[in-house]
Amino acid sequence: MSIKVSDHVLQRLREWGVEHVFAYAGDGINGLLAAWGRADNKPEFVQARHEEMAAFEAVGYAKFSGKVGVCAATSGPGAIHLLNGLYDAKLDHVPVVAIVGQTNRSAMGGSYQQEVDLLTLYKDVAADFCEMVTVPEQLPNVLDRAIRTAYAKHTVTAVIIPADVQELDYSAPTHAFKMVPSSLGMADYAPVPGDDDLHRAAEILNAGEKVAVLVGQGARGARHEVEQLADVLGAGVAKALLGKDVLSDELPYVTGSIGLLGTRPSYEMMRDCDTLLVIGSSFPYTQFLPEFGQARAVQIDNDPHMIGLRYPFEVNLVGDAAETLKRLLPQVRQKKHGKWRETVEKNTARWWEVMERRAAVDADPVNPEYVVHALDALLPQDVMLSADSGSSANWYARHLRMRGAMRGSLSGTLATMGPGVPYAIGAKFAHPDRPALALVGDGAMQMNGMAELITAAKYWQQWSDPRLVVAVLNNQDLNQVTWEMRAMEGAPQFLPSQSIPDVRYADFARSVGLEGVRVEKPGEVLGAWQQALAADRPFVIDFRTDPAVPPIPPHATLDQIEAAASSVLHGDSDRAAVVKQGVKAKVQELLPGRRHREDRSGADG
Repeated sequence: MSIKVSDHVLQRLREWGVEHVFAYAGDGINGLLAAWGRADNKPEFVQARHEEMAAFEAVGYAKFSGKVGVCAATSGPGAIHLLNGLYDAKLDHVPVVAIVGQTNRSAMGGSYQQEVDLLTLYKDVAADFCEMVTVPEQLPNVLDRAIRTAYAKHTVTAVIIPADVQELDYSAPTHAFKMVPSSLGMADYAPVPGDDDLHRAAEILNAGEKVAVLVGQGARGARHEVEQLADVLGAGVAKALLGKDVLSDELPYVTGSIGLLGTRPSYEMMRDCDTLLVIGSSFPYTQFLPEFGQARAVQIDNDPHMIGLRYPFEVNLVGDAAETLKRLLPQVRQKKHGKWRETVEKNTARWWEVMERRAAVDADPVNPEYVVHALDALLPQDVMLSADSGSSANWYARHLRMRGAMRGSLSGTLATMGPGVPYAIGAKFAHPDRPALALVGDGAMQMNGMAELITAAKYWQQWSDPRLVVAVLNNQDLNQVTWEMRAMEGAPQFLPSQSIPDVRYADFARSVGLEGVRVEKPGEVLGAWQQALAADRPFVIDFRTDPAVPPIPPHATLDQIEAAASSVLHGDSDRAAVVKQGVKAKVQELLPGRRHREDRSGADG
């Protein structure tokens, strides 16, 4: 019995172990949709509200499962809508395959409806592999290579299938000239550096007295080895934001996140170290790394195209993080845990005390730092966390301590708005037996999150653990940009661009069959978290938070923050004066004692 090209596509996906395809329908993939009907919906067609959300859900699925994420869309506008989510995957090095329709071959070049040059459009985002299927014999090779390349290069690939090709009878490639047969499977492999490079790296690490380690998501499979190395070297360890879940924050030498959204002890460690080891990270902000010439440096990364970036490293080790560290550890000498390690741990302990004080500062109506700080102790040990771009990412980075089997992610390099809720949905399809929690701002919730609550409502009953908590920090302000304008431009809040409407997010959740509650007083915060984490279905908490609580950079001086605070509102209105006074008061409370301690960088200690 003959099968169609569309049937073979789904069959091949099943043979690769693909269980879900995040998608949205359209006539450009009608052949595939019909094949899904014949295949008893295997792999499962997960219907998002928008193609961009389908792509984000595929990214979330890939990030939290370690498997390839697959998304599908129709030709023209559907394929275009996928792009933002696909760029998110590309820039964060996540394996995602996009399957998109195209107009019939007979119409190509005729300025036909929804005709877009998809090979050109996808040339950048799927640069490592993007092919259009024009005859059945191209399959299965094209699909196999798309999946294998996505896995091997941790990137985005694309397969374009014209609508008429989907309907053709499938014919396998034969044993003939200019046919390209293919096979399934992706063997595990772990590249390792050469012995000479390992020896040179060990010499540098052994010579250092104040060693700092920076880990990113590429070190996730090397937790045990990183802990061993930190112990041997007496080092402190900072984490790039995508590597927040690599090490437990219960370890006293783990200084937390680094960068604009990072912690003070991470900043101090990089400021004062004499040796730097970067493992599995392409953290982009050079100003948060040691001064040039201050520290000798070594980098470990499994991608030779990403090695040697961001800092003048003396030795670049191309290899899998775990396997490289296993070979490096026997060559590294045990250091006594002296003043350096003691200082790192002391600074880290002091930071968590400051976080507690910052969370306790009064705000109108609720301090967003208190909202997230109160969540920290309540987090399930196996929770999957997502954060959206905006000030919510600051509080995720600084107040939530990873431990146990917790996982967490956000849009790291693209830093796009809107993936928080779809990431959590993708995570639930990856692990339906684990709770998920999305921390999002009201801007991101209005942009994407509200519609994807409908997706959660459609599917939650098939998850063995139904808990998916969406926490909305509702301050009626595009808050991160507002504070960036104040700090970088010295400009007051420009209300036409920054002010957004107040929406009853919990009411909306209840209207689609979920649960929710609105929180307008600090005394309601703890109970709301407990209620959400005990719910029998997805739950939305609408936290009314204060936009005047500043997301303070770890290196900021008190004068810089007060200058930003002075531009909160312009004019002579009573409201402007009150807000300015309130923000300055908050800053004074949030930075206790910093005015009197200075360091060589010019940032108050």
